[in-house]
Order: sequence, then C-alpha cells, then structure tokens
Amino acid sequence: MSNTSLFLRTLLTNPRMVGAIAPSGPVLADLITSEIGPSAGPVLELGPGTGVFTRALLARGICESDITLIESADSFASLLRQRFPDARVICADAARLDAYGLPEGKQFGCAISGLPLLNMSPKTVIAILTAVSARLREGGALYQFTYGLRCPIPHRLLDRFGFKATLQGQVLRNFPPARVYKIARRRPINSPAAAT
Repeated sequence: MSNTSLFLRTLLTNPRMVGAIAPSGPVLADLITSEIGPSAGPVLELGPGTGVFTRALLARGICESDITLIESADSFASLLRQRFPDARVICADAARLDAYGLPEGKQFGCAISGLPLLNMSPKTVIAILTAVSARLREGGALYQFTYGLRCPIPHRLLDRFGFKATLQGQVLRNFPPARVYKIARRRPINSPAAAT
C-alpha cells in the first residue's frame, strides 16, 4: 500500500489523530530536520506517520538505532517497523510516554513532532510537553510543525514550561503549507531562575 493510500485510510478512520489531508512532503522534512546531525544523539519522533521525517533524519546521518518513534496508529506503527527495523517503534499515545516502555532515565538530544497539536485539548498538549521536557537533555529542543499561522503551543504553556518558540521557517510548497517552530528552554533547567 502506498504512503498516500495508507495515510488517507487512517485519516478517514481517525481524522483527529492524523490532523492533515496528505503526508508531509520532503521539503518540510528537510526544514524540520535541518539543525539535527549525528551529534544530536538519540532522537525522539512523535507522530511519525509514514516516516517522511524519519528518512530525513537518516539522510542527515542519524543512526537508525538512535531513533525512537512514538506512533499511536497501529497501521502506521506496523509500516514503520517494516521500514525502519533498527529503530525503536512504540505504538502509543504521546501523552502517555512514560507508560509505554521507554528506558528509565533515557534522555534525547532532540524531539521532532508531527502531532496535530491544534486538534488536541490543552490537557493533552500539557501531557505531551511534560513528557517531552522530562526526556530532553539540557540544550535539547522540540521541533514542531503546524499548518496554523502561529506556534501551536499557546504562550501561556510556553511560559509555564519555561520554553521559547522560534520560527525556523515555512514551506509553501507543502500541501497544505506549513511552518516549523523550534521550542527550547529559555534557560538551563537547573538554573536558580528556573526553579522559582
């Protein structure tokens, strides 16, 4: 089955989970992975779908065994296991990361998210941010794309987690057009200001 056929079938069965009308394109994949190289260390990918971003990570020199893919759709998770046999593929809800067998204390150099945050409740977004922020090592960042006109994480939540969002760029040649944000801590997690 082609990427598009599988994508459309999953979209029809659970549109809120997919949140798009077509798989992400290679230009968007290049943008969202543009700052990530082999020195990034282990990479966490949330909502990888058909693996477009995963392929871009491999092209940038990330070792397949250093990639952990969190995918809630069974059909996509099965496809990812076939395409990336050396990656860790976990069929799970990204809002419940700690319940699904991530190694205790494992830290990631960065995270990439294809999750449709604009379709999710604030409670779910908070749970995802909590799980990701606990798993990112110091200096790590979350790269999130959106079809919206601004960062899909509201300012109040960015402030709550001590994050700042920086627009990395936009891809008009994606369908639909998309923007990529880098979400990183404003200050080191252990600094006195962060603890207050």
